[in-house]
Amino acid sequence: MLIDTFGRVATDLRVSLTDRCNLRCTYCMPEEGLQWLAKPDLLTDDEIVRLIRIAVTHLGITEVRFTGGEPLLRPGLVGIVERVAALEPRPQMSLTTNGIGLKRTARALKEAGLDRVNVSLDTLRPDVFKTLTRRDRHKDVIEGLEAAHDAGLTPVKINSVLMPGLNEDEAPELLAWAVEHSYELRFIEQMPLDAQHGWKRDGMITAGDILTSLRTRFELTPEGSDERGSAPAERWVVDGGPHRVGVIASVTRPFCSACDRTRLTADGQVRTCLFATEETDLRAALRADGAESDDEGIADIWKRAMWGKKAGSGLDDPTFLQPDRPMSAIGG
Repeated sequence: MLIDTFGRVATDLRVSLTDRCNLRCTYCMPEEGLQWLAKPDLLTDDEIVRLIRIAVTHLGITEVRFTGGEPLLRPGLVGIVERVAALEPRPQMSLTTNGIGLKRTARALKEAGLDRVNVSLDTLRPDVFKTLTRRDRHKDVIEGLEAAHDAGLTPVKINSVLMPGLNEDEAPELLAWAVEHSYELRFIEQMPLDAQHGWKRDGMITAGDILTSLRTRFELTPEGSDERGSAPAERWVVDGGPHRVGVIASVTRPFCSACDRTRLTADGQVRTCLFATEETDLRAALRADGAESDDEGIADIWKRAMWGKKAGSGLDDPTFLQPDRPMSAIGG
């Protein structure tokens, strides 16, 4: 069991499969990109599957989310999903993606055992998409969403970040479109995870701003804390149901006390929090000789890392220090 000193138990594993991405979103990385990890530093497919197996069979993990960078850029993705689906007990599996490669991979991922997808889409306007991502790929994301829905990777969830001066007025439009297509929309407050450290609390679009905007067009009824559990999103029933909309307010309404996540970076580091400034190396243990390289030894290292998890993210601290690595390297 992955338990910390505050009694929280991690059952949800986020696995970053690559630090690379085919977009250059303004809130994530600079236009010129980043210095990517060298291939020898990345976990191999076998190492990823082994760590997930240890997490599932030794540490009580019941859910696995594949992230990146952009996880669809990982050549062995379908094989990894298939091997994880064969584990006993079988974890629930999802994937967070920008959607660009879903049109060609959705069916294969479903057949391999993937349960559902989260797709990042911040705007319905192709010109705004190009400004936000520095790439002209809006049509590919829309087609990827359709392919995921048709393949049965449901519920298809959409993650949207609203940025001042770009798409801050689009909340009602995005929700109407999501309802029409039976997607579940979740707005995410912009978080301080950009490589250029350009995030500022002042001026960010808050959960309160988003809800105020949505209520100009929709009736929103709170779903309630019992329904939420440890999920990061607060959810509201839209116009009496059955559709729902969520808001992940990591900055203004932190949910750290209910966190059930542990994170594995693409180069084999355990992170206890998305905003952590410290990591614990599992890759070295995987590749070492001796007792620490067996399953029990690796599990013990992981347990010790999670035992030291802090009470909160630190975002409410005015002296908050951003992680040294951008979101593309950590895994959202």
